[in-house]
Amino acid sequence: MNENQHLAFADYAVFIIYFIIVSVYGYTIYRKREKNEHDAKAYFLAEGTLTWWAIGASLIASNISAEQFIGMSGEGFFLGIAVAAYEWIAAIALIIIAIWFIPVYLKNKIYTMPQFLKTRYNESTALIIAVFWLFLYVFVNLTSILYLGAVAINGLAGGEYFHAIMIGLAVFALLISLGGMKVVAYTDVIQVAVLIIGGLVTTYIALTTVGEYFGVGKDAIAGFNILMEKAPEHFKMIIPRPTATSTQLEINKYLTFPGLLSYLAGIWIINLNYWGCNQYITQRALGADLQTARTGILFAGFLKLLMPVIVMLPGIAAYVLYENGHLPQLVGGKDGAYSAVLTFLPTGLKGLSIAALTAAIVASLAGKVNSISTIYTLDVHKKYIQREAGEKQQVNVGRFAVFASMLLAVLFTWNDLLGIGGVGGFTYIQKYTGFISPGVFAMFILGMFWKRTTGTAAIVGVIAGFVLSVLFNEFAPALFGNETLLYTAWPNGKGGFEIPFHICMGLSFFFTMLLMVAVSFAGPKVNPKAFELDTEMFKVKPQTTVMIVITLLVIAALYVKFW
Repeated sequence: MNENQHLAFADYAVFIIYFIIVSVYGYTIYRKREKNEHDAKAYFLAEGTLTWWAIGASLIASNISAEQFIGMSGEGFFLGIAVAAYEWIAAIALIIIAIWFIPVYLKNKIYTMPQFLKTRYNESTALIIAVFWLFLYVFVNLTSILYLGAVAINGLAGGEYFHAIMIGLAVFALLISLGGMKVVAYTDVIQVAVLIIGGLVTTYIALTTVGEYFGVGKDAIAGFNILMEKAPEHFKMIIPRPTATSTQLEINKYLTFPGLLSYLAGIWIINLNYWGCNQYITQRALGADLQTARTGILFAGFLKLLMPVIVMLPGIAAYVLYENGHLPQLVGGKDGAYSAVLTFLPTGLKGLSIAALTAAIVASLAGKVNSISTIYTLDVHKKYIQREAGEKQQVNVGRFAVFASMLLAVLFTWNDLLGIGGVGGFTYIQKYTGFISPGVFAMFILGMFWKRTTGTAAIVGVIAGFVLSVLFNEFAPALFGNETLLYTAWPNGKGGFEIPFHICMGLSFFFTMLLMVAVSFAGPKVNPKAFELDTEMFKVKPQTTVMIVITLLVIAALYVKFW
């Protein structure tokens, strides 16, 4: 093992300081809560007590986890800058959600996503989705974050402490999440600060290392120019469509990110569904007033612009170093890129980067279990098991749900029962979440903005979205051929043919929408459960408009530069 992979005393010291600061700060906020905050709404949503910067930071902290650091760096290593589209399109998606989605939720006093479905459609839709989400959150999201996080930190700590690290991460996240949403959100502010500082330091060291190896000195800007010179194909946002002479590698890149076609469907559905119809995310904004929620969401969009620098550039740096024989410590293909870069960090800073990684993992775990407990308590337990549960009982049930879901996640990841390690974490999450995204997004968007949408259409939409996703992803080329009007399937290098994932998603969404519209036309002209919308809800203040314009200008400049 590379000598540099072992941690020194200074690294442990930095990490312990980070741990103490987060724990003490979290405990202080917990103690400071007012007496009236022991009710259920305050526990689950921190109603009315979150500032815009706490909402924005918490959104990012919940979103960025080990799969982001490891997975996105891995995709940067493999694809290059094209993968930054996930982050930059997310910034535009957050603008859309801040202007059009959040007002609908807040005006109709929506606190959970199943409650939205019950209020707009019916009980059975809400229950189906609540149960589905609980399964998805516990067995896909929670497990993969825990597994990947433990793998990543274990790799940095020498490789012998996998189970101890897993328990450590689970306990740390439990301590934060048992304090409720307010503690989660405000500790997230520290987590994001650690994450961004640690991430920027790692990127800086990666770029100076590249500069050093290629003889231009310890200069980050010169290092970046070397990357652009040595790997020009890694700095193109749009991946070209394969031709008859394309290599399997070029086809694989296109299957991961199909050039311009991604922008027609897939990437928008992923982002709008993730940021706008997902309990785990929206929960941060649902307890605030409209202006605070909007500013918080736009602040998160602004931070999103930074993320590729932190999570993708180290991957491209690893690629250039590896291709030129300067990265012998890279093991495990693309997913090992981030850990390999971290070996260049000097003593003390390695502790900071592990703190950044831990911050990302713990914040995501805490946010996830908080959402699981909110959905379980408010949408399942209170409605179907213990209808007369008082405020205090609900908080206790919520805490029990936090504990139970974390215990399940530990049990399932202990020996990787779900096979997360086999497919790669980022792919695992994208795939399973991607199967449901088209149906759920169609159900939400029509429910918000088309008064005719019926409860029957919603259930048809969820089922159809899932079935169509599985059909296009797994069976369509074999059933309908590799070349049709709707799609082209490409050889995947494993003996079969595949349609790019984003195109599958776009097709599933389009046909689900058609089905839902057709079923709704059979119902009444205006569904009595439709939401009342007025134009006033969607008006934005001048300072909000300024934030939006700045974000859009930055994105436009980035696309012009790297097209």
